[in-house]
Amino acid sequence: MGENVAIKIKARENGESNMQTLPTTDRLLFTEHEPVYTLGKSGKPSNVLLNDDELAQKGISYFQINRGGDITFHGPGQIVGYPILDLEHFKTDLGWYLRSLEEVIILTVAEYGLKCERSPGETGVWLDASVKGRERKICAMGIRCSRWITMHGFALNVNTNLNYFNFIIPCGIQGKQVTSLAKELGYDVPVDEVKEKLKSNFEKVFTVELV
Repeated sequence: MGENVAIKIKARENGESNMQTLPTTDRLLFTEHEPVYTLGKSGKPSNVLLNDDELAQKGISYFQINRGGDITFHGPGQIVGYPILDLEHFKTDLGWYLRSLEEVIILTVAEYGLKCERSPGETGVWLDASVKGRERKICAMGIRCSRWITMHGFALNVNTNLNYFNFIIPCGIQGKQVTSLAKELGYDVPVDEVKEKLKSNFEKVFTVELV
């Protein structure tokens, strides 16, 4: 279920880098997790609405981890992407990096005829972000970066069982919904097909070649 893709940096033509094309240790990992809630280092444990016994009864693991952001869910039918990049090969700007990850998701979801957008001040990718009461998050993001090496990444809901989100306050954001490709389209989408689109759009946005 997991996938580990090596990345080759392409020679820059925009003046930001004079590196020649060369293989690197940069990686893009894909996986699907068993049901688990993860709480970022700035998150509030109160955003988990179940106690330990209830979590155990529902078969959901729970971990506090060192990424940014608050509480989120990972589980079957969701593509979790972990780019492990040396941003010195790209651009040493975390804002740029997060907006680039968002752009990969926006382009991928657009291939299914859905228009996604950003929500000011709320990292991730949304549908109808500017329509009060209709905001629906389709992809959560949380990263960590040490010495410009990135960790953690994004979670794109493809065929995810969205009921799991009823037991948390997703990303610590009150009053907004979570959605998936399957919910928006009305049918299950092949996960491997979505991965291929993600890889293609990752190459476009980050100007790299996946090998």
